[in-house]
Amino acid sequence: MSTERSNKEAAVGRTQGSANSKLKYVSLAVLVVQNASLILSIRYVRTLPGDRFFSTSAVVMAEVLKVLTCVIILLVQRRLSVWSTCSHLIDSVVLQYKETLKLCVPSLIYTLQNNLQYIAISNLPAATFQVTYQLKILTTALFSVMMLRKTLSKVQWVSLLLLFLGVGIVQLQQEGNKESVASGAAQNYVVGLVAVVISCLSSGFAGVYFEKILKGSSASVWLLNVQLGVFGTTLGAAALWWNDGAAIAEHGFFFGYTSAVWCVVGNQAFGGLLVAVVVKYADNILKGFATSCSIVVSTVMSVYLFGFHVDILFMLGAGLVISAVYMYSLPVTDPSPLATSSSLSEEMTEFLPKSVVMKCASTFCLPRSLHTRP
Repeated sequence: MSTERSNKEAAVGRTQGSANSKLKYVSLAVLVVQNASLILSIRYVRTLPGDRFFSTSAVVMAEVLKVLTCVIILLVQRRLSVWSTCSHLIDSVVLQYKETLKLCVPSLIYTLQNNLQYIAISNLPAATFQVTYQLKILTTALFSVMMLRKTLSKVQWVSLLLLFLGVGIVQLQQEGNKESVASGAAQNYVVGLVAVVISCLSSGFAGVYFEKILKGSSASVWLLNVQLGVFGTTLGAAALWWNDGAAIAEHGFFFGYTSAVWCVVGNQAFGGLLVAVVVKYADNILKGFATSCSIVVSTVMSVYLFGFHVDILFMLGAGLVISAVYMYSLPVTDPSPLATSSSLSEEMTEFLPKSVVMKCASTFCLPRSLHTRP
């Protein structure tokens, strides 16, 4: 009986391992498609001839769709009980207003970042934006060191240096090459570059600030996104009124919207939520590899869609960025004796009873003076 049970457990383990392996590859494909398609689609709709939609309205609509999606998920989690869901939202968002107000800062920065992305992609080639936007890894790392007191390994510091060099080389390459675009709309490379740099700074700060909030919060991801979305919609509407209020009053909120624009809004709204779910089955290496693949996909598609010119300098710079992203995502090895004994005990549990393993582990962790006592 014990042999049959062990065989069944082994079969179940192999099945779960195979399923997890498939989910990882699916996660990779989803991350690559989402990362690359969002940039390419925004670039496509912003360079089409004809009436251009208001980017501020797209940011607001993305926040509205994100909030509605999270509310539906919370409703499903509470067995479609409208009363229970409304009570939960009122208690978490309104009554516990101090917790909600903590998300005002990252929400403001995320709204700014989303608007800056439209400005940057409207003025930069998609491939150039995709490579330059990886500077957010550098800003996130620096803010993590300053705000969260995190320590980086030597490999990570080297990867950040390679990242900076790679982005610099790409910018030098872009001084002599411009992307051929069918649209007659005016494009300013300097404006796009400034926008993407500020977007990287805001992304790094908001990400680290949000991580700091998450450590002291027990709320679900969906509830936090509702709280972020409430502020995001309000702040986005304020930016819309300030920047495009008169034009929207004349032409309408959905002026210039096509099926392609709605796809962009949906990708921006559901993309972040989708990635948050997908990375559950992925690790940092896979996320880094997906980002690297999305750079390659964006570059190749930019050649065919926008007539983007790839030369040796761009290939060198993009290659350095891809290598840096992959290096930064590698796991940090801990050679400390405690980590070694921990990993050793995990291996021992497969062959020895748990009581024996615990006794050995406690023995190895005691000071040497105690080991010699009778």
